[in-house]
Amino acid sequence: MMKRELISGGSPYEDIVGFSRAVRVGTYITVGGTAPIDANGNTVGIGDISVQTKQCLETIKIALEKAGSSLNDVVRTRLLLTNIEDWKAAAKVRASYFKIIKPVDTIMQVSRFINPDWLIEIEVDAIVAS
Repeated sequence: MMKRELISGGSPYEDIVGFSRAVRVGTYITVGGTAPIDANGNTVGIGDISVQTKQCLETIKIALEKAGSSLNDVVRTRLLLTNIEDWKAAAKVRASYFKIIKPVDTIMQVSRFINPDWLIEIEVDAIVAS
């Protein structure tokens, strides 16, 4: 059986919901819906999709590094937005991280998140060399 490694991001929601920021099994790492919150659990960039997108990606970067990976190993991203009109600004920030490696992507609108100040959550999947 492959080892299952749980990676915490320190979110106050982890224990409430019962989730990990990321899970690594073998060479596969998946990072769940990552909100624009800082290390203290505070929402950043209220009203600013670009700042919130950057915060999500920085949190994801840290989680991947804790799992022995990096943004260069990402094969899929999902951008979940509360306002689809924000897609270009969010995509511009995403591109600054992934323009070279070009993982697949899905951008979708959702009705809301558990915190109404969040404009975006991002999920990623990564595969690392064994």
